[in-house]
Amino acid sequence: MGTFTIDNKTMHFLDKGEGPVLVFGHSYLWDSAMWAPQVEALSQHYRCIVPDLWSHGKSESAPEKTRTLRDYADDILALLDHLNIDNFSIIGLSVGGMWGAELVLKAPARVKSLVLMDTFIGYEPEVTHAKYFAMLDTIAELKLVPAPMIDMITPMFFARNAEQNSPELVAQFRSHLAGLSGLHALDITRIGRMVFGRRDTFEEVEKLTLPTLIMVGAEDSPRPPLEAQLMHDAIDGSQYVIIPEAGHISNLEQPEFVTKHLVEFLDAAIA
Repeated sequence: MGTFTIDNKTMHFLDKGEGPVLVFGHSYLWDSAMWAPQVEALSQHYRCIVPDLWSHGKSESAPEKTRTLRDYADDILALLDHLNIDNFSIIGLSVGGMWGAELVLKAPARVKSLVLMDTFIGYEPEVTHAKYFAMLDTIAELKLVPAPMIDMITPMFFARNAEQNSPELVAQFRSHLAGLSGLHALDITRIGRMVFGRRDTFEEVEKLTLPTLIMVGAEDSPRPPLEAQLMHDAIDGSQYVIIPEAGHISNLEQPEFVTKHLVEFLDAAIA
């Protein structure tokens, strides 16, 4: 893992492999390790840069100036400038796709291709916005994730049969939620407000012409296939793939399927 400092706050990132650069964005409440199966395969031919989102993994809390996902896109551009990386592709899942879209809009000439997975670049729908902000308020007040909320959040990230098909994965995530406490839990809610209070980038993204792949778990409940279809319709020439028997963390529930489609897309887009 490498480190990069902005305003006395340290971001940790994985830098593995050589070749054309891929920048990965992980899901809210996860970290860079989430991408391990894909990085293992893709780093054979690409240089994979995988930052830990602020307050996630080993990264410290966000700098005071980083208040939106647009600001976070600036932070990632600063990291890439620090590494002397001019051109790159983005592979973003969930919030990784949200800030990934912002980064493309900020530096369109530098981004060669874009992968949006289990994400949505429009406003958070009103009902879920209210639901998620209420949950964030509770976590911030208690400085922990209460057990009933862990029971509610955990299934949201996985396919219906995940407890049977991927018990270790589910158990690890549940344990991670239970371990959030104190200032760390508070900092996590600050990032959550950036995610669920994001702006709508649909009209701007419609202007994009870069190769774009949109993938979504067939059983993703927080970011359902309907949202992915809306993005596919908005981005001219984009490819659309539904990942069978997968929920929100589709790349870990169906790693071989996801990696195969990423390899095929990137080989064609970056060739």
